[in-house]
Amino acid sequence: MPAAVAVTDLRKSYGQLEAVRGVTFEIEQGEVFGLLGPNGAGKTTTVEVLEGYRTRDGGSVSVLGVDPQEAGSAWRERIGIVLQSSAMYPNLTVAEHVALFAGYFSKPRDVGEVVELVGLDEKRNARVKTLSGGQARRLDLALGLIGDPEILFLDEPTTGFDPSARRAAWSVVAGLKALGKTVFLTTHYMDEAENLADRIAVIAAGRIVAEGTPETLGGRENMPATIRFGLPHGVGAVDLPGDLRALAASATDGRVVLESSRPLADVKALAEWALERGLDLPDLDVRRPSLEDVYLRLTASPKPDAGE
Repeated sequence: MPAAVAVTDLRKSYGQLEAVRGVTFEIEQGEVFGLLGPNGAGKTTTVEVLEGYRTRDGGSVSVLGVDPQEAGSAWRERIGIVLQSSAMYPNLTVAEHVALFAGYFSKPRDVGEVVELVGLDEKRNARVKTLSGGQARRLDLALGLIGDPEILFLDEPTTGFDPSARRAAWSVVAGLKALGKTVFLTTHYMDEAENLADRIAVIAAGRIVAEGTPETLGGRENMPATIRFGLPHGVGAVDLPGDLRALAASATDGRVVLESSRPLADVKALAEWALERGLDLPDLDVRRPSLEDVYLRLTASPKPDAGE
């Protein structure tokens, strides 16, 4: 099937500022795609071009087979947008608000079904002005879904949510994927991107600096694991076997940190060494670099192109 979104060499400048500098990526139909990047990286400009709200200076863009810059109302009925914030009619009830927006589409979804889908069924008759911040955000999501879009743009959808509300929103997104919808997600929450996105692209200084699955982004799967543990009083890192001692990245106040490219084997060797000496390592901890670790490394100092 053709890609739901295809972007090639996208460019956009504001005066002397080149905000987007040759961005290229594709999103498959039915995929949840996350675009991550710090403020000012070109993320919002890229999304607005895809949504048809901003013209580009160069490159090609296709969303559902249509150039957003030339798209009409029929194309707009096929996309859904959930902005970071939006104005609402405070005296309408939740159901009335969703029904109002349903009237803008030729084939909307059932109002009650959408209200239930976003977890607002118990608030369907509550006025918008009485909703909490998290509930109002769920209503934003309902308004983006009521037109039954083929692709949904979610711009930081769970900002202001408490942990339980965020998990509920994640379930909604997972449900959309099960229905075959394509989701374009921007978020500053790394755990959200890791739980929801099939693939992630990181943008920094107007360029895509890495793309991959949450597990492989930026070579994450090949990065050394960190093994942390504390040693009993009177035992130091110098007492470790030579192979393990060579891996020590730090050893302070009995706390040892090893960097290992083969954590399973090294943890086995560490456990055997401790058992032979009757030592306990109750706080032993093994972990690969987190998605946040990789993201911070990728966005810290983007590599310039050759010749720049």
